Amino acid sequence: MKKASFLFLMLLAATAVFAQDHQQDTVEKKNWFQRIFTRPTVIVHDTIYIYEADVEDEEELFDEGQEDNESSGSIPMPFDTLNTNDKYLKVILFDNGSWIYYEIPKPDLPDFISNDHWMTDQVHAYYDINVQDLPEELDLTLCDSVHGWHIPGYGRMVSTYKLRKGHKHQGVDLGIPFGEPIYAAFDGIVRVALPTKYTGGYGNVVVLRHANGLETYYGHMTKYIVATDDIVKAGEVIGYCGSTGRSTGPHLHFETRYKGQSFDPERIFDFENGTLRDTIFTLKKHYFSIYSHEGQSDKESEVAATQVPPKHVTYTVKKGDTLSSIAKKHGTTVKKICKLNNISEKKTLKIGQKLIVK
Repeated sequence: MKKASFLFLMLLAATAVFAQDHQQDTVEKKNWFQRIFTRPTVIVHDTIYIYEADVEDEEELFDEGQEDNESSGSIPMPFDTLNTNDKYLKVILFDNGSWIYYEIPKPDLPDFISNDHWMTDQVHAYYDINVQDLPEELDLTLCDSVHGWHIPGYGRMVSTYKLRKGHKHQGVDLGIPFGEPIYAAFDGIVRVALPTKYTGGYGNVVVLRHANGLETYYGHMTKYIVATDDIVKAGEVIGYCGSTGRSTGPHLHFETRYKGQSFDPERIFDFENGTLRDTIFTLKKHYFSIYSHEGQSDKESEVAATQVPPKHVTYTVKKGDTLSSIAKKHGTTVKKICKLNNISEKKTLKIGQKLIVK
């Protein structure tokens, strides 16, 4: 009996010591994390792991735990990556309690791409450029050893680039489940990130401008997670699929444009197989016709481009014009004008802007 009581007392004492040590360790770890990670985080890239071959100078990279590593001779192994307020700066945690900052290289984009028709408050920017102003053809580098690419979304093609119910459907629709990620097709800068009330039929939309002059449009998203002037990498998540704007169900409306003129996105991407057709794309003037599609020969495309879409009546905005006054002048409604031009009824008109009124 005495022996049993002695063992019980010893067990209580050991438990108390362990609890005290454990509590102290927990507090130290909590304080350590609070000390380092007090800023809110953002979700941008997937977890990044860095191994011994990636570390050129361990003395400069390690901020804590350096002496312990040298004395033990063990190589610390990464086990987690944390985001910071800067999406290009990560914190990598190692299994020995040490950590490093790791900077993700930013896309190298020329300054001039944001100097030409840089409009951030409206979806379309090149109102004053016509097809006739563009060259017969030009070669556009889509990706290289520095700049990558990514399919904008994973889903079945549900609508192509075509004339649909008398109106130009100037992109492709990919049937993607609600809430699935939407990706930047190429490295670029966000020119537009606007909610439904400012974009008309596009819903929540993001427009990216790329170094080669292309712009890519991403419409109907449930939400976007980028902002105007953000630099994005190919494959970066920019938003999530939804059904905002003029939409009958969750899907991504994806457009490719050059100087404001649209062409069939299937000329760049094979959406069925999720691949890029080529690293260099030769863009030809006759591609800008709504009747010109991927799969046609050059001769077929040239012939198709001679077709004339249904005639629309256009109007050039003058000083003092409003949507209401323009609609009254042409015997139509503001709602119909907005639908024809993919704009919101609250849209601020610009002098010289062309509107389809019928």
